[in-house]
Amino acid sequence: MLKTLSSFERQLCDIQGRLFERSLMYDLDSCDFVGKFMNSEICMFFDMPYDRMQWAGEELLLESLLDEIEVNVDGETFNKEELYWIGYIFRYWHLLTGENSREIYAQADARKMKDCYLGFHTLDAALAIEHLIEINRQEQLFFS
Repeated sequence: MLKTLSSFERQLCDIQGRLFERSLMYDLDSCDFVGKFMNSEICMFFDMPYDRMQWAGEELLLESLLDEIEVNVDGETFNKEELYWIGYIFRYWHLLTGENSREIYAQADARKMKDCYLGFHTLDAALAIEHLIEINRQEQLFFS
């Protein structure tokens, strides 16, 4: 995983991070929001090499997403930094490995990302992703 992301790709990571942060403005349940986003049609547009939705801005993206799905509002909300990091890392992961968002979320759901935030948020993004992949691999070995 030695790929270096372009400026364009890093901007996509930032947009997704800010989108996740923005869910706080609507007091959305963070686990529910992240899970539904990562499995949404809007997120699939983000997985494409290029789609106009990638540049719609986090406000319009969130509004479009909320038109597509219903998200609980009475659950736990993560803090702003956690949400930004989770969104950023998920997009970086896709760009680094080519895995789609559904595959990524199956390996590291919102709860696992929150649990790993404290130890991983200061790491280089690629290294954090390597650790997340290894955690998933070990869990698969242990539980199979």
